[in-house]
Amino acid sequence: MKTRLSVNVDHVATVRQARRAAHPDPVEAAAAAEAAGAAGITVHLRADRRHIQEDDVARLREAVRGKLNLELAADDEMLAIAERLRPDQATLVPERPEEVTTEGGLDLVAHGERIDRAARRLADAGIAVSLFLDPDPRQIEALAGLAARAAGAVVGFEINADAYTRAPGDPSRLDAIEDAAAHGAADGLAVYAGHGLTAANVGPIAAVPAIEELNIGHWLVARAIAVGMDAAVREMLAAMARGETG
Repeated sequence: MKTRLSVNVDHVATVRQARRAAHPDPVEAAAAAEAAGAAGITVHLRADRRHIQEDDVARLREAVRGKLNLELAADDEMLAIAERLRPDQATLVPERPEEVTTEGGLDLVAHGERIDRAARRLADAGIAVSLFLDPDPRQIEALAGLAARAAGAVVGFEINADAYTRAPGDPSRLDAIEDAAAHGAADGLAVYAGHGLTAANVGPIAAVPAIEELNIGHWLVARAIAVGMDAAVREMLAAMARGETG
């Protein structure tokens, strides 16, 4: 199968933090996800620590066998944590305290210099850098410029699939993702996608030729409550495979 799956275990920690208890443990969930076929694990360390904690990232760094992808805001506190914990990849994302979940991609047109500095800082620490972007031609064009300036720092980008998942029957939403993926790949960047993907809507995204990895969390954790993480991951991998083969 072409497309890899990175499992976001944030909401395992959400359940734990509801009681400030020791369980469920996102590290245990990550191990189960990898055993079921996930190629890596994603977590978002937020400023308010609403789910994943710094200790979780440290333990995941020791336990994850595949790629550990740390989502974080481009501020000094988070960059310093990433430099210390050294995930395989850091994905820079926008973050607002009042949001329930990430609401959109980075604005490289308005904040390109700040993102450029953060990407270089992470790359200097030996961390591969990805950026979370909407499939907006202006942002993809700005990405190409940033990647050229910070050669070797930004290795890829994750396409925000939110608009597609809200209207999966609208062909323009998928077209936008396909165009963004093709342009990014043509610039030599790794292309990922995520946000709101489920076993029911993942097929067309998995079939996009340039997309090599999907980052999926909420549906998998929700499904795991009913059937277990092993079965949830296997269901998602089967749905991705069906999409790739048509």
